[in-house]
Amino acid sequence: MHTPPPSTFASHPVDPERMPWIPMTSPGLSFKPLRFFREGAGWIYLFRLEPGTVIPRHRHTGETHGFNVSGTRELLDTGEVIGPGGYVYEPPGNVDSWRVTGTEPVVLLINTRGAIEYLSEDGQVLKRVTPEDRLQTYRRWCEANGAPLLATLE
Repeated sequence: MHTPPPSTFASHPVDPERMPWIPMTSPGLSFKPLRFFREGAGWIYLFRLEPGTVIPRHRHTGETHGFNVSGTRELLDTGEVIGPGGYVYEPPGNVDSWRVTGTEPVVLLINTRGAIEYLSEDGQVLKRVTPEDRLQTYRRWCEANGAPLLATLE
């Protein structure tokens, strides 16, 4: 039987169960990348945060969609608590900070475009994280641990 060549219109499944949680630079944070988009357009990933973890004040340069798979988090600017099944849209330029509440980790499915800029109290950019930075973190971890690259670059 003839197998046709892969098509750019074909599905590209990723099995996150086969992928370990990749530690990030800050304690209590890890991710499972699902897809990276070319030219810094963005990425989609599962994001895990341990209880009590605080995400410091940051700004998104592009839109972000966050769906809570499990656990709860509090948006520190509004006091809103987002639980399992909750969805938060953050438009480009949105500034926020939040923390994990409760005793279980939070797992989010996040689709973010552009970069994330972490801010000082007076609004100065302290650190900028791009999709390329996250891709490099993932590649370095895979190389150091002899793991295959499962997330794709589109």
